[in-house]
Amino acid sequence: MKSKSIILLIFFALLAFTWVNIGLGSVSISQSALFKILFTQEEVNSTWSYIIWEYRLPKAVTAILVGGALGVSGMLMQTLFRNPLAGPYVLGLSSGASLGVAILILGGSLFGGLLGTLIFSKWALVIFSSLGSLVVLLAILTTAIKIKDSMALLIIGLMFASLTGAVVSVLSYFSPASNLQQYIFWSFGSLGNLNWQEVGVLFTFFIIGSVVCLFCLKNLNALLLGENYAKSLGVNIKQNRFLVILSTSVLAGSVTAFAGPIAFIGLAVPHIIRQVIKTNNHFILMPSVLFGGAIIMLICDTIAQLPGSEYTLPINAITSIFGAPIVIWLLIKKQKITF
Repeated sequence: MKSKSIILLIFFALLAFTWVNIGLGSVSISQSALFKILFTQEEVNSTWSYIIWEYRLPKAVTAILVGGALGVSGMLMQTLFRNPLAGPYVLGLSSGASLGVAILILGGSLFGGLLGTLIFSKWALVIFSSLGSLVVLLAILTTAIKIKDSMALLIIGLMFASLTGAVVSVLSYFSPASNLQQYIFWSFGSLGNLNWQEVGVLFTFFIIGSVVCLFCLKNLNALLLGENYAKSLGVNIKQNRFLVILSTSVLAGSVTAFAGPIAFIGLAVPHIIRQVIKTNNHFILMPSVLFGGAIIMLICDTIAQLPGSEYTLPINAITSIFGAPIVIWLLIKKQKITF
C-alpha cells in the first residue's frame, strides 16, 4: 500500500478514535444524542451538552494536540541525534518546566508573599512552566551555537535535566506535604483542565512549532546519511540544528506548560509509525507521526477515563503501561527498529 493511502487511513482512524473518546466518560451519553449535540440545533439534555462542549471536546482536542506535538518532537530529536532513544524532553525542557512549577508551588511555601498567592492562579502554572522551559531553551540554543558535535549537545541537555532535577529535590525536601502533593499531581499530567481559550493558545504554539518543523524536513532527510554527507549537499548544519531545537522546544515546551510532562508518546510513536510506514522520508513521516501520536494519546485518555466510573487515572501512568509493551513487542518482532 502506498504511503499516501496509509496516511489517509491513519487520518480516518484519528477521526474514529476522536468520536469514541468524546462519547465515553463517567456520564453515559448515547451515540444519537452525541450526534445531535455536535451537528444539529435540536435541543438535547442541557447537562449533556455542557459536558460535551465544555469538557469532553476540549479534552479530545487537547489530546490530539499533545499527542501530535510530542510525536513530531520525538521524530525530530531521534533524527537530529541519530539515536532511537532520544525523545522530546532529551534537552531538559521538561525538567526546566518542572523546575518552574516547583519554584511556584514548592517555593511558595519557602518564600511566601507573591508566590504563595500565585499558586492559586489558573495561568500561574502555565507561566512558570513556560519560563522554566524558556530558560533551558536559551541555554541550549546558546550552547548549540558554540558546539559542533550533536552528541555533546545531547549530553549537555541531560546535564541540564540532572541539575534542574537536583534543585527540585531540594525544594521538595523543605516543602510541606500539601504543596508537595500538589506538585506531584501536576507531574502526573492532565488533559482535562483546559478551557477553549487555553486550547486556543496551545493550538497557536502547535502551529508555530509545526511550521518551523516544515523548514527542517528536507535537511533532515539528508542528515540521515550523516552530517558530512549533509554538508556536501549544502546543508547548513548549525542553522538546521537551531531550527530543530526551536521547533521541538515550542512543541514540547507548550505541551508541558499546559498538560504537564507526558511520558512515552514522543519516544515510542516515531518507532511505531516507522513499522507501519516503511520509509525514512520526513515529508511522509511528519504527518504520519502527528496523526499517530494523536491517536495513541486519545486511546490512552479513553482508558484513563475509566468509562462508566467516576475515577480518572493519571495519564502518565496509562501512556507508559499502554506504550511500553508495544515497543517491546515491536523490538522482539522486528529484532531491531529501522532508523
